[in-house]
Amino acid sequence: MMKFRDVRPEERPAEKARRLGIASLSDRELLSLLLRSGCRGQDVTALSTMVLEMEPRREGLLGLLHNSMQDYMRLRGVGEAKALQLVAIGELSKRIWRREAAKNLTTAFSDPGLCARYYMEALRHLEQEELHAAFLDTKLRFISDQLLSRGSVDASVVSVRELMIAALRARAVRMILVHNHPSGDPRPSADDQRVTAEVQAAAKLIGIPLEDHIVIGDNAYYSFKEWGLL
Repeated sequence: MMKFRDVRPEERPAEKARRLGIASLSDRELLSLLLRSGCRGQDVTALSTMVLEMEPRREGLLGLLHNSMQDYMRLRGVGEAKALQLVAIGELSKRIWRREAAKNLTTAFSDPGLCARYYMEALRHLEQEELHAAFLDTKLRFISDQLLSRGSVDASVVSVRELMIAALRARAVRMILVHNHPSGDPRPSADDQRVTAEVQAAAKLIGIPLEDHIVIGDNAYYSFKEWGLL
C-alpha cells in the first residue's frame, strides 16, 4: 500500500482539493484530510483505509455514523485521542443530517412514516438499542430530540421522571418515543409495551400526551399509533 509520504505533493488531499475542489477527493482522501495525521505505526492514509474497511456491511463512510470509541480503539495503533476524533466526525455528520432533515420537513410528525424516515439512517445500523423522545409543538412539528437510554429499552432503565422534566423544559405540547431494534425486526417486545404504557400514563398526567412510539428496524418501522395501540 502506498504511504502518505510516497504520494506526490500535488496529489495529496489538501493540494488536490485546492486544485480540483473538495468533491474531487475519494472517501479515503477526504477522511485523511480531516484526520490530518495517523497514529502509532500507521500513517494517515493507512489509518483512513482501516477505518473505511472496519465493517463490510457498513460501506465506507457509513461506519462513521455508527462506530463507537471502543470500536476504533480495537484498531492497531489507535488510542483514545484518535478514536475521539473519529467519533466526533461521525457525530457532526449526524447533527448536520438531522438539522437538514428537520429544516426540510414539509409536514408534521402526525405522519408516523415521516418520523420513522427522520430517524431511520441514524438508528437502523446501531448494534445496541437507543431510546429517543421527539418533542413536538401544537402543530406536531419537531422541536428537539432527547436521548433517554442506550443499551436496552426497559422500564427499569428509562427514567420517566427525567423524560417529563425534559419535555417541560422543551415546552413540548406532545411527544413521540422512538427506538431501534438491532435485530432489524421492528415488532415491539413486552418491555417496549411496558415502557410505552408507563410513559403514556405519566405524559397524560402532566398534559403532554404521548403521540406515538415508533420502533425502527432495518428499513422498516412499527408505529404503535398505526396499529391502534395508542
